[in-house]
Amino acid sequence: MSIDSFEASKRRSDEIRADLSVHPENYLMLTGDRPTGRLHLGHYFGTIRERVALQGLGVRTNIIIADYQVITDRDTTEHIQDNVRNMVIDYLACGVDPEKTMIFTHSAVPALNQLMLPFLSLVTEAELQRNPTVKSEMEASGHALTGLLLTYPVHQACDILFCKGNVVPVGKDQLPHIEQTRLIARRFNERYGRVFPEPAGLLTDAVEIPGLDGRKMSKSYGNAISLSATEEETAKLIKKSKTDSERAITFDKENRPGVSALLTTAALCTGRAEADIAAEIGEAGAGALKKYVTESVNGFLAPIRERRRALEGDLGYIEDVLREGNRRANEIANATLDEVRAAMGMVY
Repeated sequence: MSIDSFEASKRRSDEIRADLSVHPENYLMLTGDRPTGRLHLGHYFGTIRERVALQGLGVRTNIIIADYQVITDRDTTEHIQDNVRNMVIDYLACGVDPEKTMIFTHSAVPALNQLMLPFLSLVTEAELQRNPTVKSEMEASGHALTGLLLTYPVHQACDILFCKGNVVPVGKDQLPHIEQTRLIARRFNERYGRVFPEPAGLLTDAVEIPGLDGRKMSKSYGNAISLSATEEETAKLIKKSKTDSERAITFDKENRPGVSALLTTAALCTGRAEADIAAEIGEAGAGALKKYVTESVNGFLAPIRERRRALEGDLGYIEDVLREGNRRANEIANATLDEVRAAMGMVY
């Protein structure tokens, strides 16, 4: 069975996008993050903003904190509890409402992970080896290919299908994961009887969030502005960022990556165009640009930081949010696993 083309995925995504505000109740969204460090501006503009918007439309939204996936390419789980708690704080500070959005962790939902066993029988080794994300993750980490990383797309299928998710916000590069999930759902339904929907990727606007060095914003590059950073830490990071010797400020991603990355950061935080900001600063130089970017970022993050501080002072509430999300996720996962067992004739 061939993997669907990008054109077909794009068509499905456009149809869903048009229908979301009309029939939000027809959609159940699943998305998530690996708790490998603090969330940053790239996460906010890349995914969190979209999740909050879908939640606001009335779509049933679910966020998985993929703690098991930390060990796909890392040999330690040091700091994982702190990372998970801070992830929940960041979500809530950015507008995720735990009354409307279920937030839960991989490791707390055994029935979700048990779906790996039947799902692994539905894919071939060649299909797993072909997945481009697996290849790029392995190359980026410099880590040996573990069995968990090889089966990463199958584990993601478990995440999406355990709650019967039918829409997943993704960038174009993540579509192979969605296609693998559709394939697993289709093969299970054909082999044992219909249990799962075939989810679609909801293509998000490809906003590439540059880090302070012009590369993609990433925890591992150390070029990210964390949502939890203070005003002073943010100012220091921006001040240290590399620009160039040219005094006039212009937006030119190819030839001036450092200057352009700062302009894009300011543009995202103010809603203005990069070229307009560049023209306004003009000959005032890199110092004036960095001052403008610092004020823009700190101004944008001010309400998020205020909510963060309040949440940090109530860690009992954060634990409650996670406990309730895990309870609900277990309820759903157990019911789905019962359906799977029944479809497979494994009820004794």
